[in-house]
This record gives sequence, C-alpha cells and structure tokens, in this order.
Amino acid sequence: MNTAETKTLAQELEDAEEQVDEAASGEAGDDSIDEQIAKQPFRVIYQTNNFLLPQIASLIEDGTEINLRPEYQRRLRWNNRQKCLLIESLLLNVPIPPVFLYENDLARYEVMDGQQRLNTIREFLDNQFTLRGLQILSSLNGKPYKRLPPKVKRSLDRASISAVVLLQESQGKIKSVSGNRFYELRRFVFERLNTGGKRLTAQEIRNAIYGSEFNKLIVRLSRDPIFTRVWGIPPYIGADPNEYYEDEARQSNSLYKTMGDCQLVLRYFALAKEEHIQGSLKAMLDRCMERNLGTSESDCHALGDRFISVLHLADTLFDGKPFSLRLTDAEYRPLAGIYDGVMVALDEVLEHRDTLIAKRSAVQHKFAEVVSAQGYRGALTGVASTASDIKGRIAVFRKLFAEHI
Repeated sequence: MNTAETKTLAQELEDAEEQVDEAASGEAGDDSIDEQIAKQPFRVIYQTNNFLLPQIASLIEDGTEINLRPEYQRRLRWNNRQKCLLIESLLLNVPIPPVFLYENDLARYEVMDGQQRLNTIREFLDNQFTLRGLQILSSLNGKPYKRLPPKVKRSLDRASISAVVLLQESQGKIKSVSGNRFYELRRFVFERLNTGGKRLTAQEIRNAIYGSEFNKLIVRLSRDPIFTRVWGIPPYIGADPNEYYEDEARQSNSLYKTMGDCQLVLRYFALAKEEHIQGSLKAMLDRCMERNLGTSESDCHALGDRFISVLHLADTLFDGKPFSLRLTDAEYRPLAGIYDGVMVALDEVLEHRDTLIAKRSAVQHKFAEVVSAQGYRGALTGVASTASDIKGRIAVFRKLFAEHI
C-alpha cells in the first residue's frame, strides 16, 4: 500500500473534534464545592525518585519491576532523530521532564508517562541505534553506545531521570460528572498527563480510559493476518506480544502507530446494530467502548470469532482485495466507508456464506457497478460520515448481497 495513502486513511480515522463532558448548568456555592472535593473517592499519593540510566535499562530489561507498556499505553511513536536528541540532552545535562510511574504491586511499576524516553534509554544502552543528526555534540554522530569514548560513557552512566511514582494508596475511581462512566485512577491520570503533549488520537484515548476484555479483543483482532494484509500493516510474526511494539516497519505504519487499525476493528462493532448509529462517528465509537466495559471474556471470544468469520468471508468474496473502489492489484486501496458497509451487511447474511461464495463472480460484477455509480460521491468512501451517510452505505451493500442469496 502506498505510504501517502495509508497516512491519509489514518488521518481520516482520527476524528479530530473533541467531545467535552458538560457539567450541569448553574454556578455551585462554596459549600457544595467543598463537599464535592471532600467526597472524591481518591487522593493522589506520590513520591519522587531518581534513577541512573543503567538502573533504568536493567529494570526494564529484567521485566519484573517496570512494565514499560501497560495495556492503556499508546504505541511507540518516536523516530530516530527524537531518540538521538534525548541522548544528546542527557549528555549535556539538559533537564529532562520526569517520568510518571504507577505502583500496582509492591515495587512493581507501570509507566504512565515517559514510555518513549525510557525505551530510548534502554535501546541506546543496548546498542540498538546509532547517534545521528546531533548538532551540539556532532563528533558523536555515527557512534552507538559501545563506541562512545570512556569519559562520555561514564557521563551517561551517571546521568539520571526523575520519576514521580503514584503509590498504591492512591487506588480508587473517579466518576464523570455527566454520566455513569468511572475512570480508574491510573487511566485518569494518564489521560490528563497526555493532554498537553503530542496529541493523542481518539483511539489512543479510548485505549487508555476503557480498559476491558473488549479493548483487549480489539487489539487482538487488529493482529489477524488477513486484517493486516488487507490494510497494508506489516504482519505479526513474533511469539512474544511485547516484540510487536519493537517492529521498525510496523512503527512507521501510520495506521498502526495511531491505533487506526484498532479503530477500524471497533467500527465493525459500533455500527453492527442500526439503533446505535446516531450522532457523530466519534460518539458512536465511544459509546460502543462504554457499552462493552463489562463484556465477559467468553462473550468477547464469541464476538471475535464472528468478526473473523465476516472478515474472512469478505476477503474470499473479493479475492483478497475487499473494501476498495477498484479490485485490480494496481489500484487496490481499502477505504473505511466501504469496509463499514461490506462488513455490517455481510454480518447480517453470514449464514449464507457458501451461497455467496458460489456466486462470487456475480457479486464482484454487481459490486463494480455499485461503486462505479456511487463511489466518487463520498457516499461509499467514508469521507461523509454522518449517521445518515453510514446507514446509507450499509443499505447499499445490504441490497447487493441480498440479491445473491
């Protein structure tokens, strides 16, 4: 898949508009304000520690004391230039913002903020990248850690990172003022820490604040071999899920690094029932995550099996090139709008799988007619994503498949 096209799709999936919970109208009095603060279910209790860089690398490498990538963290997004500038800053003794850790068990920490910095330190001390593009310490360009002069090595080994540690005593939940949503403290703090830095995508925020078996399901489904092939994402081939985060090719894939792949999976579940298609697309996706906060592990497995069955049917029906305005190899590019319509419509007729596959040529011919007639108007591409637009494109494919069963 063309890189520029993939980036465009990732940007389309982000849904940039923020939705802000609105508190009840009216100005509260001092007494009610004091009462609200006093009745909060938690207080943040923390301490500050300093870690030498070799300590950080050792703790992460060992894996028993620091969890670099808890499930609510976003994926690694730093490029090599950002990593090199951090190392240069450490050598120049430039103050580095503290990292934030959460103590989930005694002396066991999750990284809430600072994932990129800690991972960069670990990688450099493990000789996984070479310094490039340094402007102040340009004489170090081209050198990995093992080739640094002894004095420079010692300077780096004595450098430290400050860490703010949220202690176990901080455990608790906070309730949104506008509804029944409860945030775990660590996810609540994670979201607040990341509002002022590099903007999180809508799906990264969902991943942070809707931790559940359903969220784990979405991540797992995004790793399906057919799903990754269809959307041009480098496949998952490692045995250890943690290794997936270290894959350089995948880190450079726009859909992957913005969690656009997970958002595509979520769209299927959010749009599967017509009564849920109302409001903005972002609101539909948020509500789907919230509805499924309590979905059990066994029910999630059933939902996942259904998704895989529908996806594999779509892949078979369109000879490995589903969700595109064109079915030829030269012009193949999957589109979110066509994905929505095809997946939801096929879900409704999944029991007719064998019949549809037997009439595959006729289905493909009719598909070509439909997208030729409507594809460039925005109705199918996903550019238009109001509730009415979404219902309309699902109806188009519902009719198409119904004609062949």
